[in-house]
Amino acid sequence: MFPFDSKGHPVVQDVPIGLDARGTREEFDSMGTVDVPADKYYGAQTERSLVHFSIGGDRMPKAVYHAYGVVKKACAMVNQAEGRLPDWKAEAIIRAADETIMGKLDEHYPLFVWQTGSGTQSNMNVNEVLSNRAIQLLGGTLGSQKPVAPNDDVNMGQSSNDTFPTAMHVAAVEAIDARLLPELDRLATAIEARANRWMGVIKTGRTHLEDATPLTVGQEWSGYAAQIRAAIEAVEASKAGLYELAVGATAVGTGLNAPKGFSKAVAAKIAELTGKPFVTAPNKFMAQGSLDAMVRTSAALRGLAVALMKVANDMRWLASGPRCGLGELKLPENEPGSSIMPGKVNPTQCEAIIMIAIQVIGEDTAVAFAGSQGNFELNAMRPIIIDNVLHMMGILADGAEKFRMFSVEGTELDEERIGSYVGRSLMVVTALSPVIGYQKAAHIAEKAQAEGTTLREAALKSGNVDAATFDKVCNPKIMVGVGVAGA
Repeated sequence: MFPFDSKGHPVVQDVPIGLDARGTREEFDSMGTVDVPADKYYGAQTERSLVHFSIGGDRMPKAVYHAYGVVKKACAMVNQAEGRLPDWKAEAIIRAADETIMGKLDEHYPLFVWQTGSGTQSNMNVNEVLSNRAIQLLGGTLGSQKPVAPNDDVNMGQSSNDTFPTAMHVAAVEAIDARLLPELDRLATAIEARANRWMGVIKTGRTHLEDATPLTVGQEWSGYAAQIRAAIEAVEASKAGLYELAVGATAVGTGLNAPKGFSKAVAAKIAELTGKPFVTAPNKFMAQGSLDAMVRTSAALRGLAVALMKVANDMRWLASGPRCGLGELKLPENEPGSSIMPGKVNPTQCEAIIMIAIQVIGEDTAVAFAGSQGNFELNAMRPIIIDNVLHMMGILADGAEKFRMFSVEGTELDEERIGSYVGRSLMVVTALSPVIGYQKAAHIAEKAQAEGTTLREAALKSGNVDAATFDKVCNPKIMVGVGVAGA
């Protein structure tokens, strides 16, 4: 045991992280004793989970544990401030929680996603690690649960049922703000730059995959940017539900064993620690019996995936060729595209984005299904939801970054080909409808197509319009509307 202070309390020491031990040590829980690896901080319940739920290779995301560190730190600080934890004990727990937040204890959080649906085993994993690390800092014996107990001290005033969804919300908000939204903003900005640059380049529009009236490349790309911006707004809006925290509700939402005012105090402390506007959930029964806020966030991610798929699909089709496709866009040539066809280059970044979108849509389906499985006072499908939501955010953020860097920012136009399409388009005839009527205009287009002539030739041959009128009305610069210099 390390030195005591003048009041006989243990003093927290600067002990490096790590356990220089081999073999196993004996830990215990309410069911009895369990041998755990001697070089790990976790205890009996974590080891039981590793035995019973070693399913697949899917581990609980470390971001959940980092967020749990914030939750446990906030609870310890509130319990300390209100006199339920002595300063020396709270200090040790807070030190261990800080190490968890910073990822310094990641190797001691090994549990699988496929575990109890309430997240109890992950909560106990955190409680055990913080307990043993605090004991080490205070000079005690690991596994003794003295002078810091995982349930009575680290978990004071808490339940897995309220802290796990709280950690879910904290982890999700951090992932949205730290990586996802910044990358999406950079992508939207890059697309907007291309849209502004190409606002004066007239091209043939396409609807139903067929030729349509003209627009500009910039107008087309402004639509892409607007889709991404709208998706950003939806993700941003979904955070409102995530800001509401279940902590303080304990087992079923009544707050049993939590001190009066604990929920508000802890939520305020989490807000202070993270700089995010977290608040206590106004209805704890909803906060624990459902996971609706996470479902809404997942739905926003699905909406983002849909928008990204539209942009990526358009780009790869518009770049198809280079000689036998549409060939309007020239995408960056990042790597060889074939092991057998020399010189072939493929739209790989677009393909990656489309696969990411497919994955996100599938994971969102799983989240929605899991979200529908709340029974009575608890939704016990939490691990699959937070795992999928964080995974979606991760691949969307990474995909947006690579798509921007290696596709959007290097994309150029084949203006000669774009111009040739405009010159050959029959749908310019649409501008004649108000002048000569829909039927006569349709017959002109049909005639030009059947005889392989230009639209102008067919129009003049019809006798329904003279050259001056045709040239004035069927002017693509006028047809594209605002946004084109000289239009």
